[in-house]
Amino acid sequence: MTSQEAARELLAEFPVVDGHNDLPWALREQVRYDLDARDIAADQSAHLHTDIPRLRAGGVGAQYWSVYVRTDAPDPVAATLEQIDCVRQLLTRHPEDLRPALTAADMEAARGEGRIASLMGAEGGHSIANSLGTLRGLYGLGVRYLTLTHNDNVDWADSATDEPKAGGLTAFGREVVREMNRLGMLVDLSHVAATTMRDALDASSAPVIFSHSSSRAVCDHPRNIPDDVLERLPANGGIAMVTFVPKFVLQAAVDWTAAADENMRAHGFHHLDTTAEAMKVHRAFEERHPRPVATVSTVADHLDHMREVAGIDHLGIGGDYDGTAFTPDGLADVSGYPNLLAELLDRGWSKADLAKVTWKNAVRVLDAAEDVARGLQATRSPSNATIESLDAPAG
Repeated sequence: MTSQEAARELLAEFPVVDGHNDLPWALREQVRYDLDARDIAADQSAHLHTDIPRLRAGGVGAQYWSVYVRTDAPDPVAATLEQIDCVRQLLTRHPEDLRPALTAADMEAARGEGRIASLMGAEGGHSIANSLGTLRGLYGLGVRYLTLTHNDNVDWADSATDEPKAGGLTAFGREVVREMNRLGMLVDLSHVAATTMRDALDASSAPVIFSHSSSRAVCDHPRNIPDDVLERLPANGGIAMVTFVPKFVLQAAVDWTAAADENMRAHGFHHLDTTAEAMKVHRAFEERHPRPVATVSTVADHLDHMREVAGIDHLGIGGDYDGTAFTPDGLADVSGYPNLLAELLDRGWSKADLAKVTWKNAVRVLDAAEDVARGLQATRSPSNATIESLDAPAG
């Protein structure tokens, strides 16, 4: 049996739980939720990384659909509700393939039925607008994790890619984590500053997740996880779900991106500018300096290191498909997971180990968070604290 055949056999029993997929945002941006125009029952490879045929080909058994909205959205709560509605429309349109899931038991039920368990994660604390009532509202609508920040700080937590302000979590930020624990909502530490990671681990009584982050020791990007944080996952019980984004996993891509951004600024453009004039500058740079290409092996290097530091029980997968413009060779879309598993099998990873990475660890973490929540709900009422009451300046 080849490694590919062994990988597909394993996935038939223990499919991938992917921690982060931005399909709802891509549908919003491309077609404003016209699901006829992007019918994921058919091949959408010309437009998207994700559709049902490729999810099936990739051995995906559970997907956390990101209900991300931009940090500068004029009404982020309303926009998040629209994203949630998009996921619900997808579930209604494709009931034979997608099964709504709120709990670990729902995930197992979906696996037994041969359907893809569909959960939701909100990407960025701006989606709760500094309101614990809104946090509870999102949980009531099915959101099962909150990424504490996106690329920008929120008032109560520092992001990995913004200038430090809070020094990690503020008092209100710690209250957000405690309320998430009481609800059974997973605390997602992708995108947050290392100081925020450490503060959240201190504050959380339930396992945390990194829905789409890799190893900072292997690739020095602030979006990745330092070893001292990975070392804390066994005591916490959480998981780090390795991501595939080239500029987070390949050091040459990190360095290339920094040089490309500096070139844009030198020509008077913001590095995210996509106007015709800006893109002309960017294309000229790329012609002179070809973009480095990550591979399946690049991602496997992260998993090898993360296993050494955190242990096999604390790893997962979060591809970030439809949330990145570039993907590694061999992991071009959601059909590529067997390639990663085949690479790990060739490196000596056992099938038992891989079953934990693909399925068992992620299901265990959600189940543990639910168990913590049951205990907390028996002793603690919903928090009605406000950011003004907890983070007001002294005096």
